[in-house]
Amino acid sequence: MRGDVPLHRSLLLRVLAVSVLVSVCSIAATAWLTARSTTVAIRQEQGQALADDARTYDTLLGYAATHPGWGGAGEIVRQLARDTGRRVTLTTERRVPLVDSDSGPPAKLPDQPTASIDPLHVDTVLAAASSSSGTAGSDASLPQAAVTDHIDPRAVGPFLLPRKERDTLRAAAERRAACLRGTFGTVATIAYSPSGRPVLDTGGARPYSESRCLSTVLDRPTATEAKALAALQKLVDSCLERRHESQVRLNLDFTWTRLPSAAPPQAADDGPRGSAVPDCVASSRREQLAPYVAPPALLFITSRDGGDASTAFDLSPENQARIAGVAALVLLITVTASVMAGTRLSRPLRALTDAVRNMEEGRAARVEVRGKDEIGRLAAAFNAMAERRERLEELRKAMVGDVAHELRTPLSNIRGWLEAAQDGLADPDPDLVSSLLEEALLLQHIIDDLQDLAVADAGELRVHAEPVDVADLLAQVATAHRGSAEAASVTLATRADGRLRLVADPVRLRQAVGNLVSNAVRHTPPGGTVSLLARRADGEVVIDVADTGNGIAPDDLPLVFERFWRVEKSRSRRSGGSGLGLPIARKLAEAHGGSLTATSIVGQGSTFTLRLPAHGHAREA
Repeated sequence: MRGDVPLHRSLLLRVLAVSVLVSVCSIAATAWLTARSTTVAIRQEQGQALADDARTYDTLLGYAATHPGWGGAGEIVRQLARDTGRRVTLTTERRVPLVDSDSGPPAKLPDQPTASIDPLHVDTVLAAASSSSGTAGSDASLPQAAVTDHIDPRAVGPFLLPRKERDTLRAAAERRAACLRGTFGTVATIAYSPSGRPVLDTGGARPYSESRCLSTVLDRPTATEAKALAALQKLVDSCLERRHESQVRLNLDFTWTRLPSAAPPQAADDGPRGSAVPDCVASSRREQLAPYVAPPALLFITSRDGGDASTAFDLSPENQARIAGVAALVLLITVTASVMAGTRLSRPLRALTDAVRNMEEGRAARVEVRGKDEIGRLAAAFNAMAERRERLEELRKAMVGDVAHELRTPLSNIRGWLEAAQDGLADPDPDLVSSLLEEALLLQHIIDDLQDLAVADAGELRVHAEPVDVADLLAQVATAHRGSAEAASVTLATRADGRLRLVADPVRLRQAVGNLVSNAVRHTPPGGTVSLLARRADGEVVIDVADTGNGIAPDDLPLVFERFWRVEKSRSRRSGGSGLGLPIARKLAEAHGGSLTATSIVGQGSTFTLRLPAHGHAREA
């Protein structure tokens, strides 16, 4: 085919298209994976940051609920900073520094604080976060009123029990728990509120109606609680009186009960009926607890370098342009590399195409081998193929001439003698008939050799395998060729190491070995020796046919199995053979699953080695 390859079919365009497609897919997949991974990482980091913030808030809130000031919070703040890896700063509501985890210069505080720490006004968002992360300081058994009024349950103030009252209540709680377990089989556990009062948890059972396990010590306030509850009652009464609300009686869990003698006014309170009572209870509690808790403080959680510690991913227009620029750069590099690689790849292919065209036109075809990669190996293989093709072409031309010569000589002899007999110039006596028969046998031998090679080339050479004694086979071959050997004054010797047997076609095997012996006798000078040696090696039967002739030059040794090739070009058919014996012997060896190789030393002789599998791998008919 002439002309250049169309652009849409060119290798360069295909390589470029595949590279661009792979690059685009890679960029898209990488961008998607990066965005997804970044999103997950940001969410995890934000979740961790929120958990750290909630833990920090809860810890400092607990400190504020149990201390009247921030003077001793320094060590707690520094420990929190070490645990979270960030800077923790506490200031007053006017941003006057109270406690800082770092001893360096004052941090540049953000515009908005992370949280406001006030145990009397709890941040419900951070409180919920700390509760969900398992860092809440409030006990699950605490009264619900202590949580819904935004007062930290750990702020107990005057309700904190002294050790003596704690021990008394603990003993009473243990007695009640033992009674419940022993009498009713109830699983009862003891928890402690921030004030130190034990609380019994019976897992939902209601055995308190049984008088046997009642405890007056647990069911009534201690002296400390009664005093604090009375003070709180006064504050609540004053608040309700100011708001013209009916009086209530407070319980120890800060719930209340309206007094039977009190009736609520019709329209005296500022809000919906009954809303003044919880407001008064909450405000009174704050008033009572204020001297016992730390004053409100602002919490700032920042990075170590003073920056904002919040986690964010800013996909601004500048970042988008930067991503697009990087993607375009990757594509440009990919296209450039693809063009260079495609050009480098297509150049030797074009050279190979031109060489094939030269080969079609009968000119010399060679390509330059560059590198040792696949293309270089392809070029080297092509050169070897071109060289072998040229050699085979030369051998083909020589073979045609040789075949014509081989056939012409006996045919000319036969025709000449027959014409002479027809013209009466020669008598058809027995000598003439014998001479004509000899020429006919020569023709038949050439035709048989050519037919054997044709069958072998077509892959239809079949052998009939059967057990063969190698020593007997060598003896038969030696007997068949001993006459020609003696005529050439050549000694023919055989030797077999042990009793060797194999599975092969005895006729074809004798033909192969006979060709080797005939070739060896023909190239051995008078007084020389041809040896047939059989041995076993590596699970194979090896037959060596060695002669003491002149040997074969190293350059000619690879050609000995070519058809019609002769070591000495001047040798005739009668003295040099047809040049088909060795190729036929190799084909027969391969038909048996074996191989035939040759070694030679100039001036000392040659050895042809026939290797056959001992158990037979021949293609049977």
